[in-house]
Amino acid sequence: MSNVKIIYEDNHIIAVVKPASVLSQGDQTGEVSMYDIVKDYIKETKAQKFQRNFVLGRAPNLGAMEYKKPGNVFLGLVHRLDKPVSGIMLFAKTSKGAARLSEQFRNHKIQKTYYAIVAGKPKEQRATLKEKVQKISFFAEAFTEKSDEDLLKEIKEATKTRTAELSYEVVKSNEKYSLLKILPKTGRFHQIRVQMTQMGHPILGDKKYSKAKMREWKNNNSIALCATGITFKSATGNKTINLKIDLPKEWDKFI
Repeated sequence: MSNVKIIYEDNHIIAVVKPASVLSQGDQTGEVSMYDIVKDYIKETKAQKFQRNFVLGRAPNLGAMEYKKPGNVFLGLVHRLDKPVSGIMLFAKTSKGAARLSEQFRNHKIQKTYYAIVAGKPKEQRATLKEKVQKISFFAEAFTEKSDEDLLKEIKEATKTRTAELSYEVVKSNEKYSLLKILPKTGRFHQIRVQMTQMGHPILGDKKYSKAKMREWKNNNSIALCATGITFKSATGNKTINLKIDLPKEWDKFI
């Protein structure tokens, strides 16, 4: 956890900055993921808290299960970022936090802000892109507690045509590239990457969706797309939490 930045934490929710090239959740490759890293952090924190209370003589009076079993932790994955994408990720530390965040994602109450460097300059300074797509991200909502039957149902739904919508604004441009601020209104699978390519301005470094030659981008494990902001409601009460991070430093030489 020493190389991962925590930008928000309360009893129910934790927000971290995912580096590019790190998985959001583990897969068949066995690579360490953000889910693994954050879960280890919570385990370590609970163990330290348990030890501190034991030393202070409070252990006999601890009734909470979390102190009785410091290694047993809950961590809910409520959304994902693609492996080559960097930026803010939210995790739920409790089932209450997971339910509240999942509900907000499902009802489009969470506003995410992305920045991207794209090839060329869009014709319009500001625009909304709205089109039909056949892939959706059923992984974008919490599914760690779902049954095989529920997952199969969502996989079948993933083949249906859905609307993908986002708005963008050109922040600045040069002869080769443009920096865009992007506000997605839906959460379809690889939506921003697909829609930028279909618009004719693929994201710098995104070889999956573009055949354009962008030799200046040397890192094959990342693309110039970053989730820089997110706004959501707290798990308890009605507090609005607005989180922001700076653009990656390595973008400076491109735009």
